[in-house]
Amino acid sequence: MSVVNIHEKFQLFTDLWSPKKIGELNGQQILLAKIKGEFVFHKHNNEDELFMVKKGVLEMHLRDEIVTINEGEFYIVPKGVEHKPVAKEEVHILLFEPLTTKHTGDVVADITVETYEEI
Repeated sequence: MSVVNIHEKFQLFTDLWSPKKIGELNGQQILLAKIKGEFVFHKHNNEDELFMVKKGVLEMHLRDEIVTINEGEFYIVPKGVEHKPVAKEEVHILLFEPLTTKHTGDVVADITVETYEEI
C-alpha cells in the first residue's frame, strides 16, 4: 500500500453518482464520488454508512428531517434508516462502508452501480 492523495483521485473522474473505490480495510471499502442533484430514498438494513464531504454542501434527507453536511464534516447514516443524498451543486464525498453494502441499498434504480471501479 502506498500513500493515497484524495485530491488527485478526484481529478481522475467526472461521472456523477458512480463511486470509485480507492481502498479497503477491515472489511470496509473507501469510496469517492461526485454527486449533483437528488439520489433515491433507500436504506441499508445491515450496514451503517459514513458520508464525508470533501467539497461543497450535502443535504441528507431522512424521512423526518434534513441534515446539512458541510465541507470537512461527516455524517453516519445508521443501518436501517432511509436516506436520500441531495446536492444542489456538485459535491465531492468520501464514503466508508462495509464491502457488502449495495449502492442503492434495498432499491434498484437507473443509477444503481453493481461493481465499483477501482482508481
